Amino acid sequence: MHSNEIMKKKVLKISFQGALGSYSHQASTKFFKDPLVVPCDSFEEAIETVRKGKANKAILPVDNSTYGRVADIHSLLPASKLFITAEYFLPVDICLLGTKSSSLKTVTTATSHPVLLGQCKQFLKINNIKPISGYDTAGSARLISEENNQLKGALASKIASQIYGLKILQANVQDNKNNTTRFLVMEKKPKTLINQQKKIITSIVFQVRNIPAALYKAMGGFATNNVNMIKLESYMLGGSFEATQFFVDIQGHPLDGSVKRALDELRYFTNKLDIIGVYKQSSFRDKYS
Repeated sequence: MHSNEIMKKKVLKISFQGALGSYSHQASTKFFKDPLVVPCDSFEEAIETVRKGKANKAILPVDNSTYGRVADIHSLLPASKLFITAEYFLPVDICLLGTKSSSLKTVTTATSHPVLLGQCKQFLKINNIKPISGYDTAGSARLISEENNQLKGALASKIASQIYGLKILQANVQDNKNNTTRFLVMEKKPKTLINQQKKIITSIVFQVRNIPAALYKAMGGFATNNVNMIKLESYMLGGSFEATQFFVDIQGHPLDGSVKRALDELRYFTNKLDIIGVYKQSSFRDKYS
């Protein structure tokens, strides 16, 4: 085998939603060493790229400390048939970008993804800049670069300014200076972790049975077994107001005695329960423990 063929085999391909210069692109380069990035138009495409073997892993944003959860992503996770193998927290430095001839005084509109616009409400209001919803952050930067209008700006990353030849009119414009986005790394196969390892997160999706107080009783198993639940999200299935699915992150390995007992109790009150990830807790969480 030739050396260039060996090198080709070792390239790690990472898919994400958004254009080059997006925060998912930035997360990819921060978390992985020299990845070959695969930009995708949608979360579904990023997931499908991994399922078809065109990428080794996908990195997907799920929550932002200022804005909250990323819409639709939790409902895609169980249907993806992929597994969560890692989490990564990216501090989000939002920049107001403009053309070479523009300035903070000339810009009257700022285009970006709605999630990013929601993180800069105070800055936009103070500077009398009208928010314009765009397809994504980097895509908005690319659009502003193509239009080359000094009245129009974009909210995006520093890396986007470099890629699309824009000027940083002001950095750190996010309202919350501790603004952080949590990303999940998704793969075809689950990561094998021994239950002796410390600081493990188990991610679960489940549907409760249609009986009175089913959710209350199902959650009770975590309390009685002293299992720490660090996330609970709910969302409707198939547009139905009756069918609800829950996404839960807990601390501990499924084979830990306390976690195993809690899951056994949870199963009794559910129609469906899937463990979609067992992975190491990010060291970022240590700041708040």
